Amino acid sequence: MATTSYKVTGMTCEHCASAVSEELRALDGVSAVNVDLVAGGTSTVTVTSAAELTDREVTEALDEAGDYQIA
Repeated sequence: MATTSYKVTGMTCEHCASAVSEELRALDGVSAVNVDLVAGGTSTVTVTSAAELTDREVTEALDEAGDYQIA
């Protein structure tokens, strides 16, 4: 099990957090996603997965969810 936290920019509301969570949960091996939303600032997204995710996997999931980026 791997738990990794990412600093993510671009989220402004609960809908944003939900979209990001949904896309990250869709990745293979992801068992949990927790978003500590800082509206308009830098939010912390913590992902628990069977194996560590690559930055590319996370970046692509964030792109799919909307205009969100790893800070």
